[in-house]
Amino acid sequence: MARPRKPLLSRDRIVGAAGALVDAEGLDAVSTRRLAAELGVSGPSLYNHFHNKDEILDAVADGVSAKVDLSMFDPADSRDWRTALHDYAVSYRAALTEHPNIVPVLARGPGRRPAGLRVADAVFGAMVRAGWPPAQATYIGALMRYFITGSALGSFASGFVDDETAYDPADYPHLGQAHLLAQRRQKVDEGAFETGLRALIDGLALQYEQLGTVRQPPKGR
Repeated sequence: MARPRKPLLSRDRIVGAAGALVDAEGLDAVSTRRLAAELGVSGPSLYNHFHNKDEILDAVADGVSAKVDLSMFDPADSRDWRTALHDYAVSYRAALTEHPNIVPVLARGPGRRPAGLRVADAVFGAMVRAGWPPAQATYIGALMRYFITGSALGSFASGFVDDETAYDPADYPHLGQAHLLAQRRQKVDEGAFETGLRALIDGLALQYEQLGTVRQPPKGR
């Protein structure tokens, strides 16, 4: 009886295995030796598809970027720039919260990653079409990435221990309920993100109105 054939090694198999390792154990768990063992191949065979570990992690990160919904930035979409930024941020954060361990790689920027570059291109193009000057559109793309990736790097709520005795009222008179935060992690973290996102977009809307005022000629001329 013939032996069952091993699946052919491919970029997708390598990226899938690397992504699973990152999700389960973090970035430090990924090495070419570990990946080769997980895939049942020799280490050098990985180099037929990737030059090094960093390229593999870039590919994992780009797979996460590819999950971000960009439909709101399509010229045919009816959403205004404020709603588009909001919906984009929610989609981006959802993708990151599914794979929080890869966020440090994404936070460095898109580099040469195709999906990451498509995200940057979509945001910038939509802001320029909406009337933002190119420089301001660049700033908006940057601040959105800072805000979204920053929110995904860790949980505010889970940073407080689930132990009431850790918060002596004599030392921390305002933290009497802090031990409950970890139990309400999702509600607290999502509420904080939504509050910050709305404040950010409201602030941009004020700047946008000021831009319109500057561009309008004085009445009577």
